[in-house]
Amino acid sequence: MAPFARPDPPGPPRQPLPQLIAPPGTPPQPLPPPYPDPMPPPKKRARSYDPAKIRKAVDAQLTNVRNAVHTLPPEQFASPTRLGVWTVRELVAHIGMAVTAIERALALPEPARQDVVLLDWPFATVANSAAIDDFTREQVRLHPDLDTYLADIAHRLGEQLDTHPGTRLLATNAGALPLADYLVTRTVELVVHTDDLNAAVPGLDIAYDRQALAACTRLLADALAAKAPGGSTEVRIPPYAVVQCVEGPKHTRGTPPNVVETDPLTWIRLATGRTAWKDALDEARVSASGERADLGALLPLMG
Repeated sequence: MAPFARPDPPGPPRQPLPQLIAPPGTPPQPLPPPYPDPMPPPKKRARSYDPAKIRKAVDAQLTNVRNAVHTLPPEQFASPTRLGVWTVRELVAHIGMAVTAIERALALPEPARQDVVLLDWPFATVANSAAIDDFTREQVRLHPDLDTYLADIAHRLGEQLDTHPGTRLLATNAGALPLADYLVTRTVELVVHTDDLNAAVPGLDIAYDRQALAACTRLLADALAAKAPGGSTEVRIPPYAVVQCVEGPKHTRGTPPNVVETDPLTWIRLATGRTAWKDALDEARVSASGERADLGALLPLMG
């Protein structure tokens, strides 16, 4: 035995190690398949809303509008609004109509399955503008006493929400949505048109329910992120929402290179076309820094 050689252990003889280098003349072997691509980043989870808080928010904002409408003198209903040819009377009738959309949807057969998500709703409103105008004018004709009209709507809404679960599917203008999700969209209708009413009647100053304003702001901010997905631009709407959007280099820490910041009402006006992007910048109602912070081409989100 050679010096320092270690004897084989008892048992079957050892198998030779496989050759790591093929001997000369061996045909080339196919390369192993490449490593699979890394998993794509997980999709952002959809924002959730507390159904109980949303119900209270809708009820509170509708109450705020009712109380304000009750104080209007008859001649005020003929005042113009920023909504084209609509007067205050058409605007108030439309606010009621936006809430009774739940009642009309509940009267229809329940869809077999949900086919849209909450974030589809903001982009489905433009196509129905003509029908909305016609229906609003019909409500004005049918309900000359708008104070009583809104009071009846509030009462019926409570009964409907007590009767039907939030999972009940509704056939909406956007598609089949659960009642709980559709109720979130009513905060947008109520907050946006409360702002329209305040603009039409100086000094009216209808209050904004905090939860309603928060839900409206968040839904429209998330709609922007859905319309322009990405992580290069951060849009801040304190104290309710922060979203990232727009394709481009994504920051991971520190101050983002592209930042947009504004207050909730200015954001809502931008998202719904009440305020132009350039005007908001010129009037210092929005700040935008970075080469990808210009959101003008993405707004408005709703018609």
